[in-house]
Amino acid sequence: MSLPAVLLAAGSSPSPSPSPSGSTAVTVPTLQDAQESATNAASWVEQNWSTWLAIGLRVLLILVIAGVLRAVVQRAITKLIDRMTRTAEAVDGTSLGGLLVNNERRRQRSQAIGSVLRSVASFVILGTAALMVLGAFQINLAPLLASAGVAGVAIGFGARNLVTDFLSGVFMILEDQYGVGDTIDAGVASGEVIEVGLRVTKLRGASGEIWYVRNGEVKRIGNLSQGWATAGVDVTVKGDEDLDRLKATLDEVAEKMSAEEPWNELLWSPIEVLGLDSVLLDSMVVRVSAKTMPGKSLTVERELRWRIKRAFDAANIRIVGGATAAEDEAGAADPTAAVAAPSALANPDSAQSAAASPIGAQRSAPK
Repeated sequence: MSLPAVLLAAGSSPSPSPSPSGSTAVTVPTLQDAQESATNAASWVEQNWSTWLAIGLRVLLILVIAGVLRAVVQRAITKLIDRMTRTAEAVDGTSLGGLLVNNERRRQRSQAIGSVLRSVASFVILGTAALMVLGAFQINLAPLLASAGVAGVAIGFGARNLVTDFLSGVFMILEDQYGVGDTIDAGVASGEVIEVGLRVTKLRGASGEIWYVRNGEVKRIGNLSQGWATAGVDVTVKGDEDLDRLKATLDEVAEKMSAEEPWNELLWSPIEVLGLDSVLLDSMVVRVSAKTMPGKSLTVERELRWRIKRAFDAANIRIVGGATAAEDEAGAADPTAAVAAPSALANPDSAQSAAASPIGAQRSAPK
């Protein structure tokens, strides 16, 4: 017996009689109604399957292209960062190598730049792919984009300090303003850089303390470890010293120090006697200066002061404030020894001394 005959027989069967209570009769779906529903569903699927297949293929294609593009871009960024690191390492040991940053600084800077570039590339590629997928489902993107814009503005105002710190950190790293191992003056704090982040920079101060400086708070940076440093020493001597003998002594100190190790490596220019920096009534200041390796100016200054002091002692040149010359002859009379105190109270029998005595002492004095 065929299915149409069965459905026809089922359709010709008598419907249930209404209940004697007079309530509303419940319509029971028949097999013919089920057949019609199934036929309509099959017809709808048959009419729209091509559309569904096209949407699915489009979404799959978008996801595949986005994944491949993201992988290619990240690989290219990684190769670029590796090439930058190898280029910096290739010049180590050359004359240019001393001006470059150390290995730890290069490593952290490369990692930070690579992380930022990869994150930006992933956000742009995956965000664009998500919008294209929603567009493939014929979803109106205008309200979504407007809401995202409003939310971005609200988040930007609420977290403006965080955004400022992040952007400042990105530009500091890209411009190589400082790195690990540099000694910087950031205004709010100064010290040696021990870690560079996108939001916070860690400094170790002169006393060993660690400063956490937000990148957005840094308005100006003084890097004391790039290029070269200047070691300057001011020598204050008596105003009647012989200038030619003074300059000859300083030139001898400079020549001897420049030829000895390790100062010949720390000094990047000859030590120069710049001349008189100031002249006073009883003293004059002579300035000595030299270019040094970055971060070694204080070390050179201390050694230079030490050598100048010893050379002046040997040459009998007096430094103001110090006993660098030979001692005065023994037995010389002190010119102030015979000078009395310029006060009437120094004489206990004077009227001023009696008037200044305590009242109790005046009463107890014998008449």
